[in-house]
Amino acid sequence: MEPLNREGSADRPRSAEGKQSGRVIVIGPYLRMRRGDADAQASEVVRDSEARIEEATGLARAIDLTISEALIAPISQIRPATYLGKGKVEEITGLIAGHDIELVVMDCALSPIQQRNLEKAWNTKVLDRTGLILEIFGRRAKTKEGSLQVELAHLNYQRSRLVRSWTHLERQRGGFGFMGGPGETQIEADRRLIGDRITRLENELKKVQATRRLHRAGRQRVPYRVVALVGYTNAGKSTLFNRLTRADVQAADMLFATLDPTLRALSLPHGGKAMLSDTVGFISNLPTQLVAAFRATLEEVLEADIILHVRDISHEDAEAQERDVDTVLRQLGIDPDSGARILEVWNKIDRFDPEERENLRNIAARRPPERPCFLVSAVSGEGVNELLTAIEDRLAATRTTLVLSIDASDGAGISWLHRNAEVLNKELHDGRFDMTVRVDETKRDIVVSRFDAVPHSAP
Repeated sequence: MEPLNREGSADRPRSAEGKQSGRVIVIGPYLRMRRGDADAQASEVVRDSEARIEEATGLARAIDLTISEALIAPISQIRPATYLGKGKVEEITGLIAGHDIELVVMDCALSPIQQRNLEKAWNTKVLDRTGLILEIFGRRAKTKEGSLQVELAHLNYQRSRLVRSWTHLERQRGGFGFMGGPGETQIEADRRLIGDRITRLENELKKVQATRRLHRAGRQRVPYRVVALVGYTNAGKSTLFNRLTRADVQAADMLFATLDPTLRALSLPHGGKAMLSDTVGFISNLPTQLVAAFRATLEEVLEADIILHVRDISHEDAEAQERDVDTVLRQLGIDPDSGARILEVWNKIDRFDPEERENLRNIAARRPPERPCFLVSAVSGEGVNELLTAIEDRLAATRTTLVLSIDASDGAGISWLHRNAEVLNKELHDGRFDMTVRVDETKRDIVVSRFDAVPHSAP
């Protein structure tokens, strides 16, 4: 049996007597790559085990758990009953007993049976990756919409955990009168109550989606386009959001620091405006319940004119994180290879020395034109102006530039243009405004017919 590989134990907290004060163990039960798997996975980015256990530990710390041990438990195959092999289960049993552990976090998705069997074997609470992420989301949700989505995801997860783990779930409730049947068991009653609550939450979220559609329709009546930030959690999206919009959204060096979506006005280099949306960060093995529950929030991404895929290019698992984000985008029905809509932002270049930065720029320059990327530092502001210019150019590519002349006394017409078009230039000559405006194709004909506008010819 391969021994457990202990990670991160050097910096775990200790009391004055030198005893470990933590009561939580994080276990990474990662499959070893067999010789026959090498060719099959040659074209894929394989996530490093140490990076995975570090991420799992970060997730646990995000809900203020004190980590006593972080262990990598290599396995050759997944056991249906306990996920781990019998020998590793026994080895961890001794470790738990010796350290008085109160909670074991398994960095994997456990079936209800596996979770129940491990809890029995270790005589302690076991939390898998899905449950851990749900706990984080439950703490971070601030708005009513976020709370509804978290509760819906948690109930769907909880419903799958009702596997008669406790004896009270096997009791039956009696029927009515002499002809009543045996009644429903407690587990059936619990499932029914959870199902009723799920239905109510889904109905409330439909109202949220309807409200968001109204807000989007309102934004579509003005010339503001939508730019959405997506990326792996802790990639620096909120810091970049603050840098681009001069906002003060919470930005912290922790996983899932931002949960509820935020919209702010984005000023473009030539005076134009757009709406920038900051969304929840993605993560590897993101629970399907969360993808479904947060669809109302992620609709901002679906409807966005431009999607900025923010990457922490300094992270050792940057390529694997990119694949994880692409996977979630595909689940949402978005093609991650759509260069016309998605711009990659390589963030945190301030962590590299000048030579490494130049190397990154050479790599970026060799990328195909349909998959452009931009090197930025959300902390220092380096590269942000170039990114804003690229956003403006990309938005302008789907619009038509027109020139027109309008009487200065036509206040209603001038007001209409400011509400429905992007005014690039406006000069007063002999009682008339000579204007250069940029409009969507849907309003081009209206501007041409109403104001006798003509296409703008570049000098």
